[in-house]
Amino acid sequence: MHDFHYRGEELYCEEVPVAQVARRVGTPFYLYSARTLARHVRAFQEAFAARPHLLCFAVKANGNLAVLHLLGRLGTGADIVSGGELHRALMAGIPPERIVYSGVGKTAREIRRALEAGILLFNVESLPELDAIAAEARRAGRTARVAFRVNPDVDPKTHPYISTGLERNKFGIPMAQAREAYARAARLPGIEVAGVDCHIGSQLTELAPFVDALRRVKALVEELAADGHEIRYLDLGGGLGIPYRDEAPPAPADYARAILAELEGWPQTLVLEPGRAIAGNAGILVTRLLYTKETPRKRFLVVDAAMNDLARPSLYQAHHEILPVRRAGPPVGPADVVGPICESGDFLARDRDLPRFPRRALLAVMSAGAYGFTMSSNYNARPRVPEVLVRGERFAVVRRRETLAQLVRGESIPGFLAE
Repeated sequence: MHDFHYRGEELYCEEVPVAQVARRVGTPFYLYSARTLARHVRAFQEAFAARPHLLCFAVKANGNLAVLHLLGRLGTGADIVSGGELHRALMAGIPPERIVYSGVGKTAREIRRALEAGILLFNVESLPELDAIAAEARRAGRTARVAFRVNPDVDPKTHPYISTGLERNKFGIPMAQAREAYARAARLPGIEVAGVDCHIGSQLTELAPFVDALRRVKALVEELAADGHEIRYLDLGGGLGIPYRDEAPPAPADYARAILAELEGWPQTLVLEPGRAIAGNAGILVTRLLYTKETPRKRFLVVDAAMNDLARPSLYQAHHEILPVRRAGPPVGPADVVGPICESGDFLARDRDLPRFPRRALLAVMSAGAYGFTMSSNYNARPRVPEVLVRGERFAVVRRRETLAQLVRGESIPGFLAE
């Protein structure tokens, strides 16, 4: 569910007309609903209330400081995959003891900073990474709590680019190597074995892959207990999908029932890392129609947003609904919604049955709150767009539009080029 709805002819975000925001900040821009974010957090919290758990929002989905601050105030932690995301989470006020650090390529500097901050847990992806964490912990005189990310070789039945739990994926260590890895970790000074981590992919729309992976993890935990390891945390990752089009993913309550039924009698604290399921439908990208271009074979709606602003359609062939900010007439046939980028892959929608819109009409690209702004770039020297947060009848710009001066900040022309 989300809080983008029509009142009469106009699209609103909560109590604010989307067109009003467009007049204030210009287009394109991202627009987030605080009410929707809070509702989705509470859905997870209530679903898992029966047992100890920590909800760690996946910062890679949406790293805006205001969004993270709001989620942190609701009790969430953060699942991070870089030193920059650690910095964002701490700046947003998320306590370090609610932060888990995932990702395959942690640098020594990033590990050191996370140790200094006192995060809850490192999700370790390889034995060389374990050695690096141990070395930094010894230098800092600290103890690093770790969980190995194990690869259960479960097919999540999602797009191959966002599948992470198969043996061919770069993530985690194979189940067959896990006991040896934990034995090695237990021998290392500066390392405390604390958990097991498993994440099989993103935008999952069925429960079966989650349950299958969990059963394999349970078998491993029993083996580790027999080896003398105390496993206090079960990090089940994220991956629960959202409806972009006609998908019917499980609700958090359904997900929780399946997981908790498998874990009855198990004492571990659950760590959950939803990202898309919390933020995806809480945000939209608002863009303005520049031109309608018609050829004998195609109709193109040229808008001022592009693949640099929202990469998912070009990268994953992802579907995002396109809605008029002011209701239009009936569909008149297929059209491509395309941006100004000099690439044939620059599109937000293809062959979509859409009405005729007047020039400068505002369009809303729905379900863009996750992996939207965080994946945006400056390709074609386009400044990144602003982000706006609505709460009730109020809204605020929570990231300003980049200026041309900021676009070239940090660049210089060396003097020797003038010689």
